[in-house]
Amino acid sequence: MKEWSPAIEANRVNYKFKKGELLFTEGEEVKGIYFVYSGTVKVHKKWSEGKELILRFANNGAIVGHRGLGDDKYYPISATALEPTTVCFIPIGFFTSSLKVNHDFTLSLLNFFAAELRESEKRWRNMAHMSVKGRLAYALLSLKNKFGVSKEGYIDIILSRQDLASYVGATYETVFRTLSELSNENIINLSGKHISILDEKTLVSLSTAEED
Repeated sequence: MKEWSPAIEANRVNYKFKKGELLFTEGEEVKGIYFVYSGTVKVHKKWSEGKELILRFANNGAIVGHRGLGDDKYYPISATALEPTTVCFIPIGFFTSSLKVNHDFTLSLLNFFAAELRESEKRWRNMAHMSVKGRLAYALLSLKNKFGVSKEGYIDIILSRQDLASYVGATYETVFRTLSELSNENIINLSGKHISILDEKTLVSLSTAEED
């Protein structure tokens, strides 16, 4: 609501984070919600000893920290900047007050939660039933859909192989080997950390063959 803009201006704070810097960490008390102005953030969770699972990536306009809403006052996940990132921070008290009076915003947030839940359920199902090759194909298609491609034709996000492995839910070694296989089969092209999709039809086939 336009009438709410002055209140937002009075309560928001902009922060800048360096590459690799934590916005907040799993188990930390919830202090507020973050909206990404520029840059890219990975949202991740402890998976096993010394390992993490990347749940999603957030870029321009995306919300981060909303998983801390509810009765549990501690973040169940962590968020880390993948590149220099600027965010808008809204204190949790003001954010919850906004939800009570701005019904259109509340409905939009509910729709976002529903879409995120559907995607999370699909990813967990994939991890339980798909091979690494199928999960990697699904991950590459998801990244292309979210970030688009650069003018050179590469998926427009640069991830380390470890981050890609954490997103797929597999070991670094397995993902590295599977990327090489896809490259040798001319399904993708690798150039350093850059990845381009050469045969999207085959990737779609790999990512859906085991879903049923």
